[in-house]
Amino acid sequence: MLADLAAGRRPLTHQALDELPNSQPLAHRRQVLVSVGALPERDEHMVRIERFLASLLASQQDPDQRSLLHRYTTWHLVRRLRSRNNGRPATPQQFNSIRQHTHAAVAFLGWLATHNLTLVTCGQGDLDRWLTDESATYRWTAGHFIRWARTNKLTSIHAPAHRWSGPTQPLDDQHRWDNARRLLHDNTLKSEDRLAGLLLLLYAQRPAAISRLTTADVEADDQGVRVHLGQAPIRLPDPVAALARAVAANRKGHATIGALTPSPWLFPGGQPGRPISTTQLTQRLNNLGIRPNQARSTALFQLATEIPAAILARILGIHTDVAVAWQRLSAGDWANYAAEVSRRSRKAPAP
Repeated sequence: MLADLAAGRRPLTHQALDELPNSQPLAHRRQVLVSVGALPERDEHMVRIERFLASLLASQQDPDQRSLLHRYTTWHLVRRLRSRNNGRPATPQQFNSIRQHTHAAVAFLGWLATHNLTLVTCGQGDLDRWLTDESATYRWTAGHFIRWARTNKLTSIHAPAHRWSGPTQPLDDQHRWDNARRLLHDNTLKSEDRLAGLLLLLYAQRPAAISRLTTADVEADDQGVRVHLGQAPIRLPDPVAALARAVAANRKGHATIGALTPSPWLFPGGQPGRPISTTQLTQRLNNLGIRPNQARSTALFQLATEIPAAILARILGIHTDVAVAWQRLSAGDWANYAAEVSRRSRKAPAP
């Protein structure tokens, strides 16, 4: 590949590189070329999504089924993803989500065809048979496609959504604080690992959100250190503030080839110009004895008992509905609290 590029036998474009077999070395070299300015930046995971959908749709023999899947994947899943990202690049998790939802839709439509059914002729009893058929795959994931089809009046069947009713694992607040104290004071651990772990344990940040923090999200001056996790910045207390300063000043990724300018990412990754992957960050946290899902749930539970949902959503960058759900789960309903404060104020004697 490099010889062809140097000799001019292959043009230096993304399209020309896309013609080569996909591999990790090719992805790394592409990113090096992007980092030095030889290739323009592009949303690689969105390209993966588009390529996957194009290949899958082309493999569908039935034109009606191909048209239906195109409508669901391109005009619903991908369009919703672009709207949610609002210009930000797609993530590996989003690629996997769209791939799973697409395979689920294909599996359900294939099951219908095998049983001489369509979305129109399928009844609720047929759906129940699908849900109990051990040979069926993606049974619960397909519910998203079925609900979309019902909303668009393509079927009359109904697949209820699974309502979140709280964490499935026990919440161990003592274990969370033990880990936090170790990260705060154990200088033998890497500063970047300590900071990432504390952002999860103290501020309930997902590894995916932590990995995409940039140096612009950390403001350090004589007044202290502030980090932008949501709409409103959070002032970090020491020694977390000192860790944030150290990490921002001494960022080191695994790759330096093509790094003409300092990486904008707070946690640089293995490819030039890329942040650490969510998978790799999760593994590093696991090596510290931190289980991200369980630790984040414990942190959210505690924070929801102390902070109103609207403020929690604003400073942590989570959806308001999520904050409200955690507040109700933790019995820290601040609407009731405000009403109680109001009643106490009316009963208080005049000064």
